[in-house]
Amino acid sequence: MVAGAVIAASLLAGPAARAQDVTDAQIDTARQAITALGVTNVFDNILPNVAARLKAQLIQAYPNLEDQIDKTVDQQAIALAARRGDLEKEAATVYAKAFTQEELKQIAAFFSSPAGKKLIKDQPVANRELGKSADIWAAGVARDLEKNTNDALVKVAGAQLKAQMPASEPTPAPAAPAPAPKP
Repeated sequence: MVAGAVIAASLLAGPAARAQDVTDAQIDTARQAITALGVTNVFDNILPNVAARLKAQLIQAYPNLEDQIDKTVDQQAIALAARRGDLEKEAATVYAKAFTQEELKQIAAFFSSPAGKKLIKDQPVANRELGKSADIWAAGVARDLEKNTNDALVKVAGAQLKAQMPASEPTPAPAAPAPAPKP
């Protein structure tokens, strides 16, 4: 009975344990992929932003030490900048656990290509425009669904329902034709 439980537990834990083990080669390949993707670029401002907040906090508390605070915070921030490598390694480990080495190679190859670089550069604009299109589409679908449902219910329930329904917006009259130009 205990042996069965141990075997079952090892079978269930096996894939999870294997997913946690990554080789140096996988980490290297993952670094290439995350570099091509630029996924850690968003973290570039963490240390400068933290330093700026600390400066503001300290200067507010000790306004007569502004110069010393600026210099000291800058020196300490520069000393901590080397720790950025820890974040890069963690990102590579996350990607190495999420993707196979072959997938990482393919990701790095594509996102290093001109098409991949263009996708990274232009995707935010494309996504924003797609969002606008989806909003317009959703508004049209909602309008049409309400109108079509109301029309169908009127046919089913008749005048009883029509008397209780809110009035639909009137359809605007067609524009009058433009007068012909005078000779």
